[in-house]
Amino acid sequence: MFTGIIEEIGTVKSIKKGANSAVLTIGAASILRDMKLGESIAVNGICLTVTAHTSTEFTADVMHETIIRSSLSSIHAGTRVNLERAMPANGRFGGHIVTGHIDGTGVIRSIQKDDNAVWYSIRATPEILRYIVEKGSIAVDGISLTVAKISEVDFSVSVIPHTADNTILFLKKVGDKVNLENDCVGKYIEKFLDIPSKSIKITRGFLTGAGY
Repeated sequence: MFTGIIEEIGTVKSIKKGANSAVLTIGAASILRDMKLGESIAVNGICLTVTAHTSTEFTADVMHETIIRSSLSSIHAGTRVNLERAMPANGRFGGHIVTGHIDGTGVIRSIQKDDNAVWYSIRATPEILRYIVEKGSIAVDGISLTVAKISEVDFSVSVIPHTADNTILFLKKVGDKVNLENDCVGKYIEKFLDIPSKSIKITRGFLTGAGY
């Protein structure tokens, strides 16, 4: 599990593409100090497993499912990426619950400065927008952000300078693709409502009748 608080910006050193998979080698610094083989790391919000590492880089395998659901298909050597290690049991929960399992991608429609903040408007599919609520959380390339506005075709976030400067957001341009992960709480609630318990039979009608 991750929190969406980016620890470091890494650089893709190489990407070896197979027929339906890939092997990434990413250069980093601070996150490698206590890295262990087999641990999880979020790369642009995608949970990957460390298969090898040195003091300056690590390697991770990427499955076909991950490639088709994320923006990894468009990266290349030299691409900068957001990096976050899995949350330690004794760590602070600075962002929100981020699983590292991407729901899909969005496209940046506009970038506008607003005094010391920057507004990013991101187009997304209806399947992703259905779980986004105003003032709720969403992970954009692994960054925990608060949704400021939402429409039928896109949503907007307002980013403070610290977040922009310490993530790859400052490199983004209009038309760029970003990885999106919805807050998992809404998806669980929807599933519980659509598939009633065998014993309690919790349905929308049941909850409405109970005053919820």
